[in-house]
Amino acid sequence: MRLAWTIGGAPEFRQFGSDLLGFTGWWSVALCVAAGAVAVALERVPAWRPALAGVAWAVAGALVAAAAILLPELVGFLLFTVGPYFEPIAFVSRLGCVTGAILLALATARYQRRTRGGCPDCCRTVTPGTRRAAPARWAWWAAYAAVAGLVTRFAAQVVVGFDGLTHDASVIGLEIGLLLAGVLLPLALVHCWGEIWPGWVPLLAGRTIPRLVLLVPGFGLGAGIVAYFGMGMAQLLSGSVSQFSDAFLWVALSAYCVLGLGLLVGSSDYHLRTRAACTACGR
Repeated sequence: MRLAWTIGGAPEFRQFGSDLLGFTGWWSVALCVAAGAVAVALERVPAWRPALAGVAWAVAGALVAAAAILLPELVGFLLFTVGPYFEPIAFVSRLGCVTGAILLALATARYQRRTRGGCPDCCRTVTPGTRRAAPARWAWWAAYAAVAGLVTRFAAQVVVGFDGLTHDASVIGLEIGLLLAGVLLPLALVHCWGEIWPGWVPLLAGRTIPRLVLLVPGFGLGAGIVAYFGMGMAQLLSGSVSQFSDAFLWVALSAYCVLGLGLLVGSSDYHLRTRAACTACGR
């Protein structure tokens, strides 16, 4: 599709001029070719190659960054609004881009486990009997760094005021979602009430929380926030004009990226800590 659009002409996209950010024309073709080539290499190379894993993670990250606009679009869907600039073809293209990133990330993770001498069934390398019951110290730091990032972001907004902010439903919903994701979610990843429903939750108190309830938004929002606001920082570096000062934008965008990275790190620890033991090796 990228090749056909590059040679024969892509559809007209009104809002941004392209369906992807940063990767347009032949750059988008090169990104897709790189993703395919790396995916094949991950299956064909039998030994551990740090360079291959690094390139694979970089390509997966580039795919997510290229489709960064997908984050506010999905928030709009949750609020039952798509906005005046919603374009179905661009949305499907971005969704396909992120899907490719997820599949490539899963393949890369499996390659890393498979080539490090782990269990042939689950590919884990953790020694039996060493599973952690408590979060790692680095996970605690990451969770509270995420909260600090959110506090910094809103503190910066208080300093400059709230005049000129858009009242679009998707943007407002994104801010509310970030408020929840930046406080409840990171803390749930490192506290016991992230594994067992607390007593104040009606009907569910005392029951085990399904892992995906935290892992899906943890990894999804973490990656989306880093990609979306990371691209914003890239645009700021390129000299794009905004109604806000550069100082405010640097603080706000950096705070968002800290929030997203904190969610990713906390989710990684939560995943390792709460996954079920392998029936073959007991790890």
